[in-house]
Amino acid sequence: MARWRRHRPLRTRLAVAASAAVALVAVGVCAAAFFVIRYELVHQLDLHLTQSATLVKQQHRGESPQVVAGECVFLSAPACSQIVPADPAADPREPYPLPVSAPVREVAAGDRPAYFSNITLSGHPARMFTSGFGGGRALQVAVRSDTVEQGVRQAAWLLAGVGGTGVLLAALLGYWVSRTGLAPVARLTATAERIAATRDARHRIEIPAGPEHRQDEVTRLATAFNTMLGELEQSVMAQRRLVADASHELRTPLTALRTNADLLARADRLTDAQRDRASGALQRQLREVTQLVNDLIELARDEEPLPLVEDVGLADLAGHAVRAARGHWPDVPFTLATDPAAAQAHVPGVPARLSRLLTNLVDNAAKFSPPGAPVEVALTRTGSGSRPGEGEVVELTVRDHGPGIAPQDAPYVFDRFYRADSARALPGSGLGLAMARQIAHAHGATITAEPAPGGGALFRVSFQDPPRQDRAEGKL
Repeated sequence: MARWRRHRPLRTRLAVAASAAVALVAVGVCAAAFFVIRYELVHQLDLHLTQSATLVKQQHRGESPQVVAGECVFLSAPACSQIVPADPAADPREPYPLPVSAPVREVAAGDRPAYFSNITLSGHPARMFTSGFGGGRALQVAVRSDTVEQGVRQAAWLLAGVGGTGVLLAALLGYWVSRTGLAPVARLTATAERIAATRDARHRIEIPAGPEHRQDEVTRLATAFNTMLGELEQSVMAQRRLVADASHELRTPLTALRTNADLLARADRLTDAQRDRASGALQRQLREVTQLVNDLIELARDEEPLPLVEDVGLADLAGHAVRAARGHWPDVPFTLATDPAAAQAHVPGVPARLSRLLTNLVDNAAKFSPPGAPVEVALTRTGSGSRPGEGEVVELTVRDHGPGIAPQDAPYVFDRFYRADSARALPGSGLGLAMARQIAHAHGATITAEPAPGGGALFRVSFQDPPRQDRAEGKL
């Protein structure tokens, strides 16, 4: 049976299970109805015999053993009855029309209670009641029971037909239930097979219209599957865009590298100044390609392993990033303002990646800042969390005084390889802000870009500062 179940489709197993359950109920109900009908018919016959025995006792209380009613050949109404003594020597000369056995004598002697029995008399089935009559005598009353047996047989055939019809109907209902109930699953399976065959994640499962709170489990499964397909489609499209953009961005520096390499291969024809320029250009392009590849590797990483996560102080992180930026951009003044309430703010994360996030934001601001214009970095605590018991929200902002963000560029600031028209002449690969957004999302933070009051761009990173007791217990 277990092997049969393993090798049958789910629809077949569900149909068989539903059919078997309904058929079992139908057969059980019919069997119970048969026994109830049989009991009631026999019980009514026994009540008739008991009433007849009572009537005979009232009419023939002082009679000696004899045949009381004498229509016992065909057992027609009224019931055939006779009085039997406990002592066989006291039997009348006439033979008894009803069978007399040892239990009958025991009832007459008072050694046995009254009882019912089935007999056959003159070829007819009969039901007989034997009870005490008093004075060492027993009274036997019999009546034909073929009508009862016929009624029981008719009920048996009728209920057998009803049960058979119920089993057939159960099979049809089981097939209908399995087909209807598993229709969404069949559509889900067909969609998954179609996606596997075509590698096209744009397919979706049709979901019947209706209130969301009235959806059943299979419909919710189909909805979740459609959501998963949407995420898969976006992931595939993002991967394709990344490959296309990366190939486009790598083509130019690789062409320049090949050109400079070919040029240095004919170094004997170049002057010393030409060789130095070609060598410097080659090194610069190698650094750009290396940086681009490293950025692509960072973007391809999903998340850091859990053992690398630790409690990171945002004030220390901001101070380190500003000090590093001052050395890298000596012509740009940097300011750091830390709210005293945010000085002790800590978040669970990976220090190296959080440092990379802030470094990318600071470098981006410095790149667009005009000479002498400061880059302002600030750390503030803005308010409580969205749910009771949460830590407060800590915001880290980076502002420059450059040209700002044009309205047409605002939706694409954090896209990979996107570079505004004003940034095409500046160094960089267009991956810094995309990497910053990825790192922020991996740490449960949100990052936004907006025009700054008075000109320039303002980047805002919002962290959820866990409660102090969680940090003390190491809940990162």
